[in-house]
Amino acid sequence: MPERRTVALVTLGCARNEVDSEELAGRLEADGWQLVEDAEDADVAVVNTCGFVEAAKKDSVDALLEANDLKGHGRTQAVVAVGCMAERYGKELAEALPEADGVLGFDDYSDISSRLQTILSGGSVEAHTPRDRRKLLPISPAERQVAGAGIALPGHAPVEAPEPPKDLPEGVAPASGPRAPLRRRLGSNPVASVKLASGCDRRCSFCAIPSFRGSFISRRPSDVLGETRWLAEQGVKEVMLVSENNTSYGKDLGDIRLLETLLPELAAVDGIERVRVSYLQPAEMRPGLIDVLTSTEKVAPYFDLSFQHSAPGVLRAMRRFGDTDRFLELLETIRSKAPQAGVRSNFIVGFPGETEGDVAELERFLTGARLDAIGVFGYSDEEGTEAATYDGKLPQDVVDERLAHIARLAEDLTSQRAEERLGESVEVLVESLDEEEGPLGRAAHQAPETDGQIRLTGATGGEGLLVGRMVVAKVVGTEGVDLVAECLEEAGR
Repeated sequence: MPERRTVALVTLGCARNEVDSEELAGRLEADGWQLVEDAEDADVAVVNTCGFVEAAKKDSVDALLEANDLKGHGRTQAVVAVGCMAERYGKELAEALPEADGVLGFDDYSDISSRLQTILSGGSVEAHTPRDRRKLLPISPAERQVAGAGIALPGHAPVEAPEPPKDLPEGVAPASGPRAPLRRRLGSNPVASVKLASGCDRRCSFCAIPSFRGSFISRRPSDVLGETRWLAEQGVKEVMLVSENNTSYGKDLGDIRLLETLLPELAAVDGIERVRVSYLQPAEMRPGLIDVLTSTEKVAPYFDLSFQHSAPGVLRAMRRFGDTDRFLELLETIRSKAPQAGVRSNFIVGFPGETEGDVAELERFLTGARLDAIGVFGYSDEEGTEAATYDGKLPQDVVDERLAHIARLAEDLTSQRAEERLGESVEVLVESLDEEEGPLGRAAHQAPETDGQIRLTGATGGEGLLVGRMVVAKVVGTEGVDLVAECLEEAGR
């Protein structure tokens, strides 16, 4: 029997990319490829790139170059770029980075196995030609579900997809029913992301994502439910719903309140202990959605709200809505229903035309918002965006100074917010058992990777705990945004 072809998937960027990588893994393993963890052990290293901001693009290029360095020193024979940066730049990336043996776009995902085999055999695959993916779907959301049947949407099942093969490898399954893409988990973490939708209809002046991710289109509720059930069978305890804008879910399916009805169904899936929703737009928050997020058992009262700024003039230039007082009122409404609710957000400072008064207004909001986690970014031009054409660009040293100032303030404020949680009783999902620190996990107000973690102590916490267990603990200490909590008991589900 010939030796199986091996492939490693290197994933950069957000949780949406992680889902896409697991779809690629499922397709490849179903076609006979052997998945390996390290690029140096693979015939082909596939780098799932991020194309969001300059720093992420640099990380993607570095990962491609690092994988390329393995060629000639081990098993690795080819390096292939996929993901957002490959989709966004295509042939331009291929010309600028000849070290990549292939640059494949979303349209190549359905035939990823044959593309990699061609490259591995010494052939060439034409680099992806970028196009504005906003133009691939109708302007009217109601017409998109049918029109999208022939368009590549990573993580979505086509409307008329064929039945999957009957002899799939163990651990590979249609992630959400007979029409769904294949998915193969890349790891054993008890937390997994589930794609709720793709694309975005908002036109924020600083953001290029809609141009390469396309217009907003929802996945069918049955597919989301089916994938969640499959993940639960794989040992997943927490699912995190991801998309570019979860608050728009269902608008192309005829029901803008579809998320409110889907969440209780997901929470009822046997084996799932927590459902988390990410990427919420403040301007689209509805009273009914707030009610479901704050009152449904097993649904985390967690609000990942994309504020970006709070000064009205800056927000209007960003093509966004709201102001400090409206945002604070929204947070007051949330906390009146769930005082322990977690809230995180990201902010851009140094936007063209931003004044010192605007920075002071942002400080006023941050000081009053009591956010659990804050991401701060300095503005930089993104090609193809409206903001890149704006006058009033600030000198880089001014942007850097404001970034450092707001970042320091954010660090202080999130540490203070962590201290407010002293004495709280929290449900912690155990995610790892560190040899030095002991059991580590997260509470409902903490999302993976971005919002800190909890170190568990006490007799119950130090002995016998397993990854994937949900335990009740009392917060007894803080370490910046991280918490220390004493185990009380296993959560009684």
